Parts: sequence; C-alpha cells; structure tokens
Amino acid sequence: MLNYIIRRVLQSVLVLLVVGLVAFAMFRFVGDPVDNMLGQERTMEDVERLREQLGLDQSFVVQYYRFLEGAVQGEFGISYRQGRQVSEIIAERIPATLELAAVSGVFALVLGIGLGVFTAIRRDGFASNAIMTLSLIGVSLPTFLIGILLIYLFSVELGWLPSFGRGEVVQIGGWSTGFLTQSGLMALILPSITLGLYQMTLIMRLVRSEMLEVLRQDYIRFARARGLKQRAINFRHALKNTLVPVITVTGLQLGSIIAFAIITETVFQWPGVGLLFINAIQFVDIPVMAAYLMLISVMFVGINLAVDLLYVAIDPRLRTEGKS
Repeated sequence: MLNYIIRRVLQSVLVLLVVGLVAFAMFRFVGDPVDNMLGQERTMEDVERLREQLGLDQSFVVQYYRFLEGAVQGEFGISYRQGRQVSEIIAERIPATLELAAVSGVFALVLGIGLGVFTAIRRDGFASNAIMTLSLIGVSLPTFLIGILLIYLFSVELGWLPSFGRGEVVQIGGWSTGFLTQSGLMALILPSITLGLYQMTLIMRLVRSEMLEVLRQDYIRFARARGLKQRAINFRHALKNTLVPVITVTGLQLGSIIAFAIITETVFQWPGVGLLFINAIQFVDIPVMAAYLMLISVMFVGINLAVDLLYVAIDPRLRTEGKS
C-alpha cells in the first residue's frame, strides 16, 4: 500500500513538471507583454529596461527554473497587468471559484447519484423515462447557452435571481464568502446550476447504467432468494458495487468543474480565477496564466490521486493485488 502511494505521488510530481514546462513554453508565443505595458511613446531603452526588470532578457531555461523555484514556494512573480504579486491576486479570487465549484459539485453528485439510482430501479416508469429524456438537454446544450437561457428566464423575464456578480460577501479572516448573505446565496444559484448540469447528467446516466448491470448479477438474485428487503438489496449491495467505476468519472468531473468554470464565470461575470485567466489572456499576463494552469493541474492531479486511493479503500481485491 505504501509503495503504491509513493509511486503515485512521484507520477503526480512528474505530471506537474511536464504541465509546467508545456504551459510556460506555450505562453511565450502568446505575445510580448512589453507591448501592452508601455505606451506609444516608448523608446528602445525603455523596452530593454522593462525586459530586464521582468527577467525576459534571460534564456528560456533560466526563466523556467525561476518559475519552478517560485511555484514551489507558492510565488508566481508579478502580474504584468496589475503590478502585484500573482499569489495575492489568486488568493483574492480563489474563494469565489471554490465556492461555485463546491455548490456545483454537491448539486451534480446528489442529484446525479439520486436520479441515477431512481431511474435504474424504476426503469420502466413514466417519471424515469421523462428524466432520461430531459437529461439529454444537459448533455447536448453547451454550457454558455444554458447560462444565457437561465439568465433570460429567471433574471430577465421573472426577475427572481441576479444575472451577474457574486452578491454581498463577508470576510472571514482572509476568506471572502457569499454563503452568509442572502444576495450571495441568490447569486450562486444560476451559475452553480449552469456549471453542474452537464456533470450531473453524466453522473446520472453512468450510475443508471452501472446499477442496471449490477442488478442483473447472480449475487443480487441470491439476495432476493434469501428474502432480503428490496431496499437493502438496492442500497447495501447494488449501489456499493456500482460506485467503483462511478468514482473515476466523478473525480474527473469534479476536476472539470473547476477547470471549465471559465465559461460560466465569463457568462455570469463571476469574480473567480476563471475570469481572471480570460482577462490575463487579453493582456498577455503570462505569470497569471501560468499560475492558473499550474493551479488547475495541481487540483486535477490531487483529485486523481485521491480517486486512486479510494479505489483501494472500496475494492478489497486491489489491496490483495498490492500485497502480492
């Protein structure tokens, strides 16, 4: 077990190094940030002086080494646009993204697993067929279109919910949260549904498919023959054995919620790191772009590592194979 964990951690570190290299190399071709930072009346001396201050006059290897050295310490340099530490800017924006991702993840997990189990148990019922038909909307429509439709219906036509922004927030230490204010909670509803709808439908359809497969197994028939209650068969035996493949997809989808929050944050002007990344691209703010990609990579790698460890905890066969 310990050897497995060490091996997976080393693989995760290697992935992060490769991602950092690709991201840092790719952003060198986005554009020259000096062009956006200096005015029209700049001189060659001004350009050379600024490039020296930013370290852009050094070789690629030296710049990449300095980037990794700072990233290990949680520092990603100075933002070319705002002239502030990138770590401070991200620390201000990350609470908004994490709260949006958390609400969207709970929405996707609870409804996805619940509806997946319901549609599997009542697979021939009218309600089950209606839910499966409606789920095609979440799979087929792009995220930005779902967001626009929700804004038009609930903000423009009905006027029930805000169409943009985060609402009122409360500072608790260094963390800003909208969970403690009414406007903050109201502002969370539309973007969280928009972000979590696609993941919810995928989880629901996967749970339904795996549940139907498990319910056909011989040990489920044996459990019925023993006289166990249907509720115990569905939730104690069938659902537990459904979770192993579901955990993989669920883990990846939770990572996708954070990574693809860019579209939702842009549609709703949500002040998170996704919107920060879009603005950074427009101004060729390379330190912010690199920091964002490294942050998303760390989250994805961490979630995948947690999923692998959950495999071992849920499936005893993996523990046996690891010992052998």
